[in-house]
Amino acid sequence: MTKSKLDSACITAIKTCMGTQKGEKVLVITDELKREIGYALYTNALSLGHQSLYVEMKSGKINGEEPPDAVAELMQKYDVVLCPTAKSLTHTNARRAASAKGVRVATFPGITKDVMIRGMNANYVKISKLSIKLKEILEKGSLVRLTSALGTDISFSIKDRTAYASKGLFHAKGESGNLPTGETFLAPVEGTSNGVFVVDGSMAGLGLIKNVNITIKVKDGNANEIKGGVLAKKLAKQLDEVGRDARNIAEFGIGTNDSAKLSGILLEDEKVMGTVHIALGNNVSMGGSVNVPIHLDGVIKKPTVYLDGKILMKDGKLFV
Repeated sequence: MTKSKLDSACITAIKTCMGTQKGEKVLVITDELKREIGYALYTNALSLGHQSLYVEMKSGKINGEEPPDAVAELMQKYDVVLCPTAKSLTHTNARRAASAKGVRVATFPGITKDVMIRGMNANYVKISKLSIKLKEILEKGSLVRLTSALGTDISFSIKDRTAYASKGLFHAKGESGNLPTGETFLAPVEGTSNGVFVVDGSMAGLGLIKNVNITIKVKDGNANEIKGGVLAKKLAKQLDEVGRDARNIAEFGIGTNDSAKLSGILLEDEKVMGTVHIALGNNVSMGGSVNVPIHLDGVIKKPTVYLDGKILMKDGKLFV
């Protein structure tokens, strides 16, 4: 039987990205909204000879919401866990506990068939090299300043922070990340972010920014003012439902995937070459101290990034 493009993308995810070995067990966790992709991953894991289990749960309400306890327990009993879900399981205690047990976990938050097919046909060897190089550069730095033509001007400390290269190859025990992928990210030091950033690409859970950009003013590590029409009001409401810590400046990331394009699906958008993203909320997964059940990224197009006063990226062009 001829393999579909979706099947080929699933095989790349399982074999190339997760590096599954003979005898390894694969768990697929999905929901009613991402059933097609979840089931395709499951059937392809079976066709590759793996003992595999398909689990479908009810979709969560927000990114970072914990899965049911039974699902969290199952995650610790497999070698590889694949999570194509509408809402992200990346920044959950369940995912962290599985990783701590040595399980390799790939999350596919908000994945669509198009994003899966496009994103899983990227050159992950090339993406991996660039992502790792950026990690090394960021870890030597102390202060980031980010600007854009639309008015972004924000600075924060990254001193002594670990950077993470989401390189798309999760072969070692306990490794985890998004698929499709291609980014390098870290948690700015809590309380050090000051300035303003203008989200003009896309916002997690809200999609592409089309008419009015979201302008977020930041003081001492917290987003204390959010403006920009209907989307800004929706964002503020989501954050306020969780509490003050949801407004923590949680992440700074740089996209490294030249096959990705802005689609309104944050999973892909934050990986686009020539963009950066700043997230609000949970940063525990990247070495921070704020543990709340929300993590929302905003993508900024054509930014200029200064690292300790030297230009790392100018108008979206990386100098690496």
